[in-house]
Amino acid sequence: MGHIMNFPLVVCVCALLFMWGSAELGFSLQKRHKIDEEDRGDFGLIVGATLTLLGLLIGFTFSMAINRYDQRKNYEEEEANAIGTEYVRVDFLTEPARSRVKGLLVEYLDLRIQKYNLHAVSDTSGLATKTAQVQDDMWNEVQKVAATNPNPVMATVVVGMNDVLNRQGYTQAARLNRIPVAAWILMTAIAFFSNFLIGFGALKSHRLMFLIVPLAVSISFFLIADIDSPQGGLIRVRPQNMDILADSLRPK
Repeated sequence: MGHIMNFPLVVCVCALLFMWGSAELGFSLQKRHKIDEEDRGDFGLIVGATLTLLGLLIGFTFSMAINRYDQRKNYEEEEANAIGTEYVRVDFLTEPARSRVKGLLVEYLDLRIQKYNLHAVSDTSGLATKTAQVQDDMWNEVQKVAATNPNPVMATVVVGMNDVLNRQGYTQAARLNRIPVAAWILMTAIAFFSNFLIGFGALKSHRLMFLIVPLAVSISFFLIADIDSPQGGLIRVRPQNMDILADSLRPK
């Protein structure tokens, strides 16, 4: 299901057909089990309460998706700042370590930008392996220099490199922090019952009328899935700060 959530348009179409079908199912069953006129008032209250619950669930889930999107944006900015700060601190190193670490930082920045630009379901195993190797190389270079010349200035370089590596982990954790599958299942179930009740309470078949609520809810599902997917939809966190940093580090 996690892979499906990376394709918001598929989620939208499937939700639309599913809910529209549930309304038609309700209407077909209503032909066999008519609602008494004296019970229609109570039935209307049930339909209204179910739709209200669905609206609340959609609102809460949308809020969860927005919070996760903002978190991913903040981590992208922090990661770019960490790389830029460490690039400046590397000037405290002596040659040839200084040039090697700066070159590795530029290469690492390029790898991180590639990660942001890939689709969520793309095969990133090769990129992940290369990124891990560059991280090890950067840390080993800084560690060797710091071990031979331990002082407070070198400590800032080591701390800065540690921050660079940690920020990548925080970013990855934010990407994995998605809306729980249980929340999607609950919303889908409530949406099914809501549309089923709408169809069950209809006095005659209104195929276009049955489409209104499913269309509205499916668009809401599309927006939630789009925002919640780190790199699978239209609304994605772009590496803007990293791109700006990469432009500033290129030779003039």
